Amino acid sequence: MADDAVPAPSADDSSSKNAELPSAADNTRDPLDVRTCLSHAEELKQEGNDHFRARRWDEALAAYKSALGHLPARLQLQSKGKEKDIDPTEDDLEDSRPKDDSPAESSTQPDTLDAQAPLTEVEIECAKARAILNANIGACYMKLGEHKEVVAACTEALKDDPKYIKALQRRASANEEINSWSSLSGAQEDYKTLLELLPPTSPDVVNIRRSLAVLGPRVEAAQKRETTEMLDKLKGLGNSIHSGNFGLSTNNFQFVPNGQGGYSMNFVQNPT
Repeated sequence: MADDAVPAPSADDSSSKNAELPSAADNTRDPLDVRTCLSHAEELKQEGNDHFRARRWDEALAAYKSALGHLPARLQLQSKGKEKDIDPTEDDLEDSRPKDDSPAESSTQPDTLDAQAPLTEVEIECAKARAILNANIGACYMKLGEHKEVVAACTEALKDDPKYIKALQRRASANEEINSWSSLSGAQEDYKTLLELLPPTSPDVVNIRRSLAVLGPRVEAAQKRETTEMLDKLKGLGNSIHSGNFGLSTNNFQFVPNGQGGYSMNFVQNPT
């Protein structure tokens, strides 16, 4: 079924309801308007959850994206995130633990702009909602086998909550599936972060340690494979322009992952 085949969230006129909502890009609007957007986003999220439980991944994805579009854009934040109170929709929407919707009692505290400008209560609610929706979008992409999209969605969730357990887990798992040097290195970093965040008694710790043990040789193998491929291409390019006349060797070039799916090339004057 097409992504836009998502039924209206209620019997009233959804088009007029959407027309009353302020622009999602406006971060200066009245808090009451923002709460209206939050309410509508919550309705769409619940609709997405229903689709997800019914294994209608495309419809769930469309509903989550629609919900996200009703929320204010993320403010530019510094890294001062605190521990997250995980929403029950995060465990592939199968967790039946009770949810506490009270912002005052939630342990979620997204990053702050600076020491003089802490986030308001409604901004915290928006950040939490964005993080949950992006993580759920990642869950949909995981079911659809689109691993690069999982990474992108979970990265967005982590911008609002850097200590979001499920987003870290999903991103690490997806990066393992991508299986490039850069992605495997990213998975390593996420698993190490998870070990710092999870309590030692968590059942996930054993699996994470096992994944880390396996990842070490995989990262080395991917690094060797991709470096060899790049050096071969560089050698071919060098031969085509007669770089040997300048006394250059492929040993003069080293490649390191830049953390964004690509690589940086460094020139080494006297390679070992």
